[in-house]
Amino acid sequence: MTNSKTLLKNLKSKLRADGISYRELSRRLGLSEGTVKRDLSRGGFTLERLDRMCEVLDVSLDELLAQPPDALTELSAEQEQALVSRPKLLLTAYLISTDWKFEEILTRYQYSENELVGLLLALDKLGIVEFRPPNRLRKRTARNFSWRKDGPVHEFFLRRVAPEFFGGRFDGPADELRFVGGVLSADSLLRFKDSIRRLAEEFETLARNDARLRLDARQDCSAILALRAWEFSEFTKLRRKK
Repeated sequence: MTNSKTLLKNLKSKLRADGISYRELSRRLGLSEGTVKRDLSRGGFTLERLDRMCEVLDVSLDELLAQPPDALTELSAEQEQALVSRPKLLLTAYLISTDWKFEEILTRYQYSENELVGLLLALDKLGIVEFRPPNRLRKRTARNFSWRKDGPVHEFFLRRVAPEFFGGRFDGPADELRFVGGVLSADSLLRFKDSIRRLAEEFETLARNDARLRLDARQDCSAILALRAWEFSEFTKLRRKK
């Protein structure tokens, strides 16, 4: 695939991952929706237009071109179900998607080399990882990869991961927990949603950069970023009936 086709494909993947419609992109660019659709279907737009698109999408040209054109932005429900049915398979998929290397996984986790090879072969068969024994591997997930909304991994996260995560004390030197609530306009909600997206991208960029460091110079960490139009049920009960 040529660089121009890769660029267009990855631009569209970026829009889908961020939940940005052609209409919203055209608004941010100050162009008509028809112009944006033509640009992203035919290509041929100016470098100035491309720079502006990268700016509003908060992505660099290098990132758009470096990502493999067949990179996965989302797994199928069947692929996710296969992962949650085997915790070690899910862990291995997560580690590879976050740039862990073969030897690093063996160093940190209680896998034998044969067991890890078997798990990677299973992930290769599922189309999630490219693995060539003895230890050559490449993730197939994109930088903007996300789990399916309301899919098997999302359900596993809500049922098993989130309760344990929030059950902690958050009193470590690098820990932080804030709960904020208020009444915002529709425009303000969208602005805050966009801020969460940019913060998540900053985390991913830092993680990619730090993947070059030695394993003992890095620390496991997790963050949950969420926003809902929501009110605590005990408060809702106290509302006046309309």
